[in-house]
Amino acid sequence: MATTEHPPSSRLRTWMLEGLSDMGKPGGHTGPHAEPEPPHKGQRWWRVMCLTGVDYFSTLGYQPGIAALAAGLLSPIATLVLVIVTLAGALPVYRRVAEESPHGEGSIAMLERLLSFWKGKLFVLTLLGFAATDFLITITLSAADASTHLIENPHLTNVLHGQQMVITLLLVALLGAVFLKGFLEAIGVAVALVVLYLALNTVVVIVGMWHVLTAGHVVTDWTSALTTQHGNVFAMVGVSLLVFPKLALGLSGFETGVAVMPHVQGDPDDTEENPKGRIRDTKKLLTAAALIMSVFLIATSFITTVLIPANEFKTGGQANGRALAYLAHEYLGGAFGTVYDLSTIAILWFAGASAMAGLLNLMPRYLPRYGMAPHWARAVRPMVIVFTLVAFLVTWLFDANVDAQGGAYATGVLVLMSSAAIAVTIASRRAAQRGWTIAFAVVSAVLLYVTVANVIERPDGVKIGACFIVGIILVSLLSRLARAFELRVTSVTFDPMAERFIRDMASRKMRFIANEPGHRDKAEYRDKVEQIRADNDMPEQEDFVFVEVTVTDPSEFEAGLAVRGEVLHDRYRVLTLESASIPNALAALLLNARDMTGCTPHIYFEWTEGNPFANFLRFFLFGQGEVAPVTREVLREAEPNRERRPRVHTG
Repeated sequence: MATTEHPPSSRLRTWMLEGLSDMGKPGGHTGPHAEPEPPHKGQRWWRVMCLTGVDYFSTLGYQPGIAALAAGLLSPIATLVLVIVTLAGALPVYRRVAEESPHGEGSIAMLERLLSFWKGKLFVLTLLGFAATDFLITITLSAADASTHLIENPHLTNVLHGQQMVITLLLVALLGAVFLKGFLEAIGVAVALVVLYLALNTVVVIVGMWHVLTAGHVVTDWTSALTTQHGNVFAMVGVSLLVFPKLALGLSGFETGVAVMPHVQGDPDDTEENPKGRIRDTKKLLTAAALIMSVFLIATSFITTVLIPANEFKTGGQANGRALAYLAHEYLGGAFGTVYDLSTIAILWFAGASAMAGLLNLMPRYLPRYGMAPHWARAVRPMVIVFTLVAFLVTWLFDANVDAQGGAYATGVLVLMSSAAIAVTIASRRAAQRGWTIAFAVVSAVLLYVTVANVIERPDGVKIGACFIVGIILVSLLSRLARAFELRVTSVTFDPMAERFIRDMASRKMRFIANEPGHRDKAEYRDKVEQIRADNDMPEQEDFVFVEVTVTDPSEFEAGLAVRGEVLHDRYRVLTLESASIPNALAALLLNARDMTGCTPHIYFEWTEGNPFANFLRFFLFGQGEVAPVTREVLREAEPNRERRPRVHTG
């Protein structure tokens, strides 16, 4: 491919774009792709589990209180329903997603394969909008919740009152700084926070259970009140199912568990095509996280329901949003309670780490490949800065209010989980696994019900998600438009016949004719040659090679190019190519022919009939239209040196 001279990069630019290789870099990949990480790199699965766990496990800080407000005395039973859906529904779904999409793209990649052309790209962008809603709101909501806990600390209330916005922005900035420093540091911090937080929660649960057992009347009073209020077990289960959508935040964590999958170490002999060790260990990650969380959810919902007065869960109550912290202070004293508060604040702040990791893995896999983001979007540090700035904006728009962001968070989580369930249902059906197809279809129905119920109750979540979707689609299309004239062919290969044609022409003028294939009969090529000679006033002895490009999927942006040569009608030499864009394919062919032979190639076109603007739209959307001027523009951008640039002739 053609390369151009670039001035030496500054140290800051080199640091920002670390891990990103430029097109034509010696020894690197052809095309603007980051060097692939060797298969043995990564972290042990339990360490990566802690990264996704800072999001998943941190919900213990508010999930028991949410359950108590939503279900009252039924909180333990409603939580049991949540655990059943987790273990029997969400866990099998995401274990299957890990098998089907082992590189961290998740269910989005599975569904992408079902659709082609622009409808597939728009569908993926829509899902990316919900993913951005989920992950970015995780960052901002968790930071806002952490700042709330900090401000409500009795020792700091007077000092920090009214500073929630500033504190939340500072926490988001610190999170971004951790990822700018390096990803390994993020995993190390996550491990320390998760181990400490789960250890403190274990102490609170054990002490709470001890008080329940030593005060026998507590359980008796609860069961009596439960029977009086709901009558029988069937009524209790029915009410629990109705309030279940309000507990859906307890399902968060699975999508990020798959998104951070590329950071799981796996086996030494893993390959990118068959990372069996990574898949196995990711299943361990998902299962261990789900089991740990399920045990804590059941235990904490039970002890908080029977030990905390109902009015304390309400707004203004001491257990509102901090039920376990209430028990820690009540039964273990102020010193332990303060330590518990600090660990809760820390893990809530760092809960955004798993979301940031998910964004850094997900977005660069799609948008640059679609031509819908700049090349630097493949590098980690610039994307960290972009996501941090967006998190600042979201925090400012919602005034760092936790409740205002809850609906959007739940909507993002549930839409992604529903799409994952649908994706594995389709995958099972295609694999002729009838039992799994039925099972996953049932899970899909349950998750769709929960999603719809959540949207009906909290429509603001869909509105916020729609804003992210519109923003991503708008920015993506503008970026695609700005990159329309890039040389977006990642590699060019010639078969022996094609290479022979080009080397043969190198002994004289290299002249190509761009031809739109029709019947491909003898008359078509004869008439084309005569027309080109007449339009350009060329003598008959001049020789040509035809170039014919067949458009494949014009919504694709980058791809390799295979050039095949053939002789038709015992006279006409023809190079055939398949590409998403005719001008880009022709430009890549000309530059490679120049580099192969050292000669300047010439290519001849007819002017395209019709309105120029309409023809440009045809090129933008369908890969064909204003072929001659666009080919020339692609060549101009790819080769700034006019003397070395292939010549374009139009008659």
